[in-house]
Amino acid sequence: MKLMHNDDPLKVLILAAEIVPFVKVGGLADVVGALPKALQELGHDVRLVMPRYRQIDPEHFHLQTIISSMPVPMGSYQVEVNILQGTIGNNVPVYMVDAPRYFERENLYGYTDDGERFILFCRAALEAARALNWSPNIVHCNDWHTGIVPNWMHTLYYGDPFFEHTATVYTIHNLAYQGIFGYRLLEVAGVASKGFLYPQISELANVVDVMGRGILFADSITTVSERYAQEILTPTFGERLDHLLRSRKERVFGILNGIDYQENDPIHDAHIHTPFDISSLDRRIENKIALQEQAHLPVNADIPLLAMISRLADQKGLDLISQIVHPLLDQGIQLVVMGIGDQHYHELFQTLAARYPNQVAVFLTFNTELAQRIYAGSDMFLMPSRFEPCGLNQMIAMRYGSVPIVRNVGGLADTVQNYDPASDTGNGFLFNDYDPWHLFAAIMRALTVYRFKDVWRTLQIRGMQADHSWGASARRYVDIYRNALAFHDSGE
Repeated sequence: MKLMHNDDPLKVLILAAEIVPFVKVGGLADVVGALPKALQELGHDVRLVMPRYRQIDPEHFHLQTIISSMPVPMGSYQVEVNILQGTIGNNVPVYMVDAPRYFERENLYGYTDDGERFILFCRAALEAARALNWSPNIVHCNDWHTGIVPNWMHTLYYGDPFFEHTATVYTIHNLAYQGIFGYRLLEVAGVASKGFLYPQISELANVVDVMGRGILFADSITTVSERYAQEILTPTFGERLDHLLRSRKERVFGILNGIDYQENDPIHDAHIHTPFDISSLDRRIENKIALQEQAHLPVNADIPLLAMISRLADQKGLDLISQIVHPLLDQGIQLVVMGIGDQHYHELFQTLAARYPNQVAVFLTFNTELAQRIYAGSDMFLMPSRFEPCGLNQMIAMRYGSVPIVRNVGGLADTVQNYDPASDTGNGFLFNDYDPWHLFAAIMRALTVYRFKDVWRTLQIRGMQADHSWGASARRYVDIYRNALAFHDSGE
């Protein structure tokens, strides 16, 4: 294979456990659904692989079987799978590993054999590329589900001519979910001879940490914001892998996620009550009124309306909210919350909605259409996360003119700048310490500025003008891909 020049198109195989529009549990699906479109626009040959879960209807998504009964080695045995093909965007191919015993289940994750399920998926993805005679320059792996692939490139596939010039890039979307399993998984994966890898880390010395293997063996490691790339090198955010990450810090890069500007465009959004843009911001108030009506709250354009769209869990700052919610409601605000999660937060917000029916509305669901209406109708958007690798909601909120109130961590810090009245800079409100009263102070600052409509309009416009599209991020990924290839081909 000839050496590549820096302007040659790349062949990129992206592996992920979930992809929009097929299935979604978290932000991973949004990212992997959007990045390939931007890479294709830059001229690269991008293809995706994911499992074909029960929730993915082949007829609805026009899936076609392109490989039948392909044998996939699984330790001492083989599993036959079919490979189906669909598309996203402008005919970006999406290959789906169809193995009913492994993926024809009620949920995507949460099973005792999850390790084996995703080992099968990864091995099938690589063997499908071989069967299609499409040798990628880059295998881009995402989160723990695909962490075994960089390991394989140094073991099972080492010296394989088909993958000789294939580099691996491993993206950490959330370091907290690492894929921890027992020794048997190494046997299933065919790498048992290498044993455990982390004798220096007592908690990991006798377990298989799949994400750790991705970090250890990948040619380049990325995460989803520049701030988070620095944070995970520390014990505070490193989730016990900070030692390993620091040992590879020269290969760790932060690339901020983008949002899909076609899906999130207030002037063309069919889900919201009244389309608007920067030049017609006065019309936005109609969306607030429509949201108040849908939430059965008193219709009043002057009442500050705060919103959260979130997994209802401590990580997202719900423990902070719970400690200040009563003094917050004493300010006369309205609060709309959408999400599902821990049962005690379901009960908290249901109790609040019953006690304060004129101020609190809760939707215990994830609903795309309702989410767009909340972005378009809220005045302020809360994201007080304990940690936040990137965060997409704050970017979407700004695109729709909702001013963010966020903690100064991860991707939140990379996208929201604290409003400073002295210099008249910033597009939102930040707080530093993970403390309920620091959050309360940030909200109070926002409520004070909200009274000054011309200043508030300036904050809205700054948020709407910020460029969080995928174009710049995709170009950064291409740079990382070429860097990984050079590193791989150098034999380091």
